[in-house]
Amino acid sequence: MVFFERFFNKKEAARHGEAMRQPPMAEPVDREIDAIYGTLIDLIGTEELVIRAGRMDAMKLLRSERRAERVLALQRVLEEDPLIAPPPSEAEIPEILMRLSERIADMRARRSIEDKIERKVNEKLEKEHEDYVEDIRRQVIKEEKNSVETPQDAEKRRKLEKLENVHLTQSVMELLRPQDFSEIVGQERAVKSLLAKLSSPYPQHLLLYGPPGVGKTTAARLVLEAAKKKAASPFAEDAPFVETDGTTLRWDPRDITNPLLGSVHDPIYQGAQKTLADSGIPEPKPGLVTDAHGGILFIDEIGEMDETLQNKLLKVLEDKRAFFESAYYDPTDTKIPPYIRQLFEKGAPADFVLIGATTRDAGHINPALRSRCAEIYFEPLTPKQIVQIVKNAAGKLRVTLDDGIAELIAEYTTEGRKAINILADSYSLALEAAGGEAEGLRITKEAIYEVAQVSRLYQFVTKKAKPDAEEGHIFGLGVSGFLGSVIEIEAVAFPAHEAGKGTVRFNETAGSMAKDSVFNAASVLRRLTGKDMHDYDIHINAIGGGNIDGPSAGTAILACITSAVTGARIRQDVAVTGEISLAGRIRPVGGVFEKAYGARQAGIRTLVIPKENETDIPNDLLGLDIHPVETAEQAFSLIFEESPIKSEEA
Repeated sequence: MVFFERFFNKKEAARHGEAMRQPPMAEPVDREIDAIYGTLIDLIGTEELVIRAGRMDAMKLLRSERRAERVLALQRVLEEDPLIAPPPSEAEIPEILMRLSERIADMRARRSIEDKIERKVNEKLEKEHEDYVEDIRRQVIKEEKNSVETPQDAEKRRKLEKLENVHLTQSVMELLRPQDFSEIVGQERAVKSLLAKLSSPYPQHLLLYGPPGVGKTTAARLVLEAAKKKAASPFAEDAPFVETDGTTLRWDPRDITNPLLGSVHDPIYQGAQKTLADSGIPEPKPGLVTDAHGGILFIDEIGEMDETLQNKLLKVLEDKRAFFESAYYDPTDTKIPPYIRQLFEKGAPADFVLIGATTRDAGHINPALRSRCAEIYFEPLTPKQIVQIVKNAAGKLRVTLDDGIAELIAEYTTEGRKAINILADSYSLALEAAGGEAEGLRITKEAIYEVAQVSRLYQFVTKKAKPDAEEGHIFGLGVSGFLGSVIEIEAVAFPAHEAGKGTVRFNETAGSMAKDSVFNAASVLRRLTGKDMHDYDIHINAIGGGNIDGPSAGTAILACITSAVTGARIRQDVAVTGEISLAGRIRPVGGVFEKAYGARQAGIRTLVIPKENETDIPNDLLGLDIHPVETAEQAFSLIFEESPIKSEEA
């Protein structure tokens, strides 16, 4: 009756024990029932047993004098089922007790395992708590030590604080930088196209071509700010404008450093943060493509970028993510922080619009990159536009310009930025001469000339056109990068000492294709005028001795030789470009738009171009009188005062 001695007080146990005495043959069964009850109390406690019995409607059964009802109470408590009924018969009790004993054994085994786990958890928690306290203790000690500033450290800190308190005014270039679209002179069409492409709900990657100093970078910045205010624009108010220079970006085959795409600092040699290095975990460092996420990545001089890096950038543009790799990364390592795991497995977000600017031609850009970008060409600046830029800058500087100052500066450069630099240098000289008094400051031509002499500047734009026609002298057109220029070609011809054995001499520095144009011209000359170039000693000279790259000077060379041989005079307010064929047809050439600017700057009024280039430039561009022609005869009618072609062969 051990169970009743524990479960009831002694009087109740005695009463129940006396009342529940069974025949001797039943005592082993009673002892087994009491043993099960006792074990259950050891496992869950008396109070828990009472609570469970009450919940399973087994309290009366538990205190019953009948053995079968006590067994039923055990069934309900252990199996947690209050609906078990009726009480078992005497024959069923042994089997039920065996099943209940197994249930008790399972509970004991589970409790043993739980106790073991609980002990380990407590031990680990206690150990971690001790480590945590120790770390805090070390940190406090370290902070206490660091708070002790040595005299040398204090002196360095004072010097640093003194430097922090020194501030200069903004630089002159920062002051004179355009602040709105009206200040970007001469690029109305390019800015309009740029704004349209970025304000769309589906903005395009862009490549901006053009000479230096015409406002490509500034236009991109201003256009982003304007696009943010458009309802259809995908750019948020805080969309970043990340600017970098392609000349500084190089592909590192070791993948150690890559500021554009990002790189991984290994834990051994590259100094990953200490908490990672101690665990041997590599640390990804996202690059500029991630900094530009949601905004614009502007790469100036993108044509100077390493070709391999251009290919890598293509992958980022397609995936809109930058991925990282490292031999040190172990995906099974449970100590890897979640953000590092995410960077390695999902990559860093890099959804941005690329704007690349270059002063080089399209051939220096990866063709695959070009195919993914819209292309916009910024136009060279005319002297008139340079004048406007200089006057705008003078207004910001609050200085007065003497008459002709802006026009004089325009003769030294075709770049807006360079013109502003010349003005800023002249301002500094004038301010020095005035003893630092900025009020009523004037800039004179003497200041401009002094700046030009000190900076070794030469007049970039010279007026070459003349009203009078000349023999053996013509203006051809060339282009370098995005700047057009006038090429002066002259020729003289003398009858050969022996007919058919004349010689032709051309600049040694002239290109091979330009020299080939001479022989093409010989055939056309003979067909149009009946003159055989081999009957003359002819000397052709490209004034300045430059290399004429390509066949575009063919028509000019033909006209110059024709003038030298026939004596026909060439108009000096006309410039011509176009390849000449053996049949006398004028074939299309490149760079006609830029060549038109060069012609206008040299004072040319009439421009002769191939018919197939007719749509390359507007008819009213720069006030030029543009004539598309198909044949040498048509060109001659515009180039010469009087046609050198024989009337019967015309």
